Amino acid sequence: MLTQLTIKNYALIDELQVSFNNGLTIITGETGAGKSILLGGLSLILGKRADISNVKDASKKCVVEAVFDIAKYDLKSLFLTEDLDYESLTIIRREILPSGKSRAFINDTPVNLDSLQVLGAQLLDIHSQHQTLQLTDDSFQFQIIDALAKNATVLATYSDTLKTYKSLQIELEELQEQKASAIKELDYNAFLLKELEDAKLISGELEGLESEYETLNNVEVIKEKLSHAHQLLSDENIGVATQLTEIKNQLAKLTSFGKQYDGIYQRVNSTLIELDDVFAEIEDVEGHLEADPNRLEFVNTKLQTIHNLMQKHTVDSVDDLIEIKDSLSLKISVTENLDADISDKEKEIRNLESELKSIAKTIHDNRNKIIPELIQQLETILATLGMPNARFFIELQASKTFLSNGTDDLQFLFSANKGGQFNDLKKAASGGELSRIMLAIKSILSAHTQLPTIMFDEIDTGVSGEISNKMAGIMQLMSKSMQVFTITHLPQIAAKGDTHFKVYKEDIDERTQTQLKKLTQEERIVEIAQMLGGTNVSNSALEHAKQLLN
Repeated sequence: MLTQLTIKNYALIDELQVSFNNGLTIITGETGAGKSILLGGLSLILGKRADISNVKDASKKCVVEAVFDIAKYDLKSLFLTEDLDYESLTIIRREILPSGKSRAFINDTPVNLDSLQVLGAQLLDIHSQHQTLQLTDDSFQFQIIDALAKNATVLATYSDTLKTYKSLQIELEELQEQKASAIKELDYNAFLLKELEDAKLISGELEGLESEYETLNNVEVIKEKLSHAHQLLSDENIGVATQLTEIKNQLAKLTSFGKQYDGIYQRVNSTLIELDDVFAEIEDVEGHLEADPNRLEFVNTKLQTIHNLMQKHTVDSVDDLIEIKDSLSLKISVTENLDADISDKEKEIRNLESELKSIAKTIHDNRNKIIPELIQQLETILATLGMPNARFFIELQASKTFLSNGTDDLQFLFSANKGGQFNDLKKAASGGELSRIMLAIKSILSAHTQLPTIMFDEIDTGVSGEISNKMAGIMQLMSKSMQVFTITHLPQIAAKGDTHFKVYKEDIDERTQTQLKKLTQEERIVEIAQMLGGTNVSNSALEHAKQLLN
């Protein structure tokens, strides 16, 4: 419930702070006194966009702050979803800065307007002409029926299941698209894969093949040079090995003359050992070196294949080609497995579809059971509100489509006159009749669900005195289980309130300001008397006012 409202620097309000109680609160005042300003301020709390033109003094900050007691509203999960700190006394504040920028806070946490609207819808329901038009919306009509049918839990299950169902449908479509695309690419990918597989690629083989190619391609030149080197090393007269052996023998005779001669000897000896190894390796290589045209052709062909593949796939190594081969292999195997995946997904969807139909039938059955009771209650209440011939025709028709709230299409028809044709509400009911229908619906809902604080904005427009008395009785009954505000011009309704506030204008320092005052019992008598007989209050009007209040 709304426990306190503070408005600063808004429209004709300089500063206003007022506290509210539970029950039925009446707000009265002359036309133009500023009741719409009060509603405008509350609309900011509900997330309406701010307008700098509504700020009284554009050089100062405008603030609207409301305190709500939400201990009984079961909103902890909503606060958790919106990432807000839960407080049983929750404070919502809107600020309009001189720059025109607007800020919103819930329990001092900055929030965007979306969060404000989500929470505001759970706390305060301002019933205006705009909201009366909600009656003509299917979604609102379903809300009425589902509230009475106690469908909240099963609707939540249906919504979660439908979400999963739609998600699976999207996944199936993606798989089918993948399959269609894969089929187009399959032949080409298979061709590319076969090319790479036929190449029999081995990681790191390119360098070895290139070296082998150079050897095989130049085998005669290599053999000639090795043979010449072998001759230079091994010739008995002028061979390097022969000459170095003679040098070694001569130096061996000097080793006893000092360390430096021994060092030279050792170095020559080491060189000779290394030269012997070189000689042996030259002999070995020369002995195994043979021309092999077949092997040369094979190596050359494979090198050409590798280079062509690298150029084709724009890569720089055999490892990159192997990676592409593995990737193509995976793509082809995935393509081959898509049929199985699609089949599994279709089975999941069929199972969920069956589950959705079952849940939707439960929703449908619950609705069908409650519709006669809803019609009877609506027609009974409207009869007391001066519409004795009001009749409703409410019917559910099966749809093959899974809608957001089941599989029902709804006909919610109305006839205001005896023997009249049933028609859509917006065509069959006048504005005044729609207001009374809305009041009847709100009163029924208040007995079946936890409604937020409701504020009726002149719902009694165009209503006679006796009917207004019945309307006031309905609002009184509603106020037993919830906080109800009503802005009214009718004394019969004003007299039924537990608390009475008056909106009025006064001039302070040559500036007109809107004020809101809680009336005492005596002040209520005078206010209601003025509503009955005008500004000049007569004794009979005062007596009539006392009778209404009693």
